[in-house]
Amino acid sequence: MGLYDRDYTREKDDETPVYAPQMRLGLPRVTPAVKWLLITNISVYLVNILVFGSATGRMTFLQALLTVNPSSWLRIAQLWRLITYQFVHWDFWHIFLNMLALFFFGPALERHWGSRKFLIFYLLCGVAGGLFYTLLAVVGFLAAGPMAGASGAVFGVLIACAILFPHFIVLFFFFPMPIRVAAVIWIGLSVLTVLSKGANAGGEAAHLAGIAAGAFYVLSESWRTRLKLKFKANRWQRHLDTERKVRLEVDRILKKVHDSGLQSLTTAEKRTLKRATRLEQERLKL
Repeated sequence: MGLYDRDYTREKDDETPVYAPQMRLGLPRVTPAVKWLLITNISVYLVNILVFGSATGRMTFLQALLTVNPSSWLRIAQLWRLITYQFVHWDFWHIFLNMLALFFFGPALERHWGSRKFLIFYLLCGVAGGLFYTLLAVVGFLAAGPMAGASGAVFGVLIACAILFPHFIVLFFFFPMPIRVAAVIWIGLSVLTVLSKGANAGGEAAHLAGIAAGAFYVLSESWRTRLKLKFKANRWQRHLDTERKVRLEVDRILKKVHDSGLQSLTTAEKRTLKRATRLEQERLKL
């Protein structure tokens, strides 16, 4: 699986959005968050081999500590595993395929959103994968055991690219096809594997959860933005209403001082006057 015919350096014409990646044969330039994700995943993999001695069919101490494992409620309660399992891999091909997909697809999404938003999105998709697998294991649909890998997060990135950049062409088992066609095939294979409880059904469940989380995040972005703007507008309106009430109260207190003198003020009124004075001084300093 790989990306085909991509480029980020071609000049864009007036009709092309500045954020839409252009296409040409070539490798993507690695962006900051993707770079550190690659470094972290590869470093954990190497440490697991060199320090803890990875062996086929046997978990190392590091893998046992960091993987999602719903085989006991104690391990389920160790919430850090929902993050750390994303950086643990079982073997070379496991990490190679995940990092290859992240290398090709991650930079386009990071450039579109920015590093911070991309990283949050990536980790949330991975968390969704761990939670969904845990749920299926707890209800008895899948066998409980350790699960590791960045696949849930990576599949979230893939579906986000399929939605945002449908012009991408990918190599699916060496056949070039539009990314949306490949996404449908990926989803179909994952669903069949989970329903049939086939090999790596837990991993495929994480793939589906990552896809669902990624699609929801992208497709809900417009109404989430409207909701955020509405919340900020309501908060600002409340601030204005409070400020207006304070001004009215200060005017009343000042009138009382004018009519009856400073000694006529209650303790609460003096406190309100001091607070209003301090706020006005802070506002003038801005």
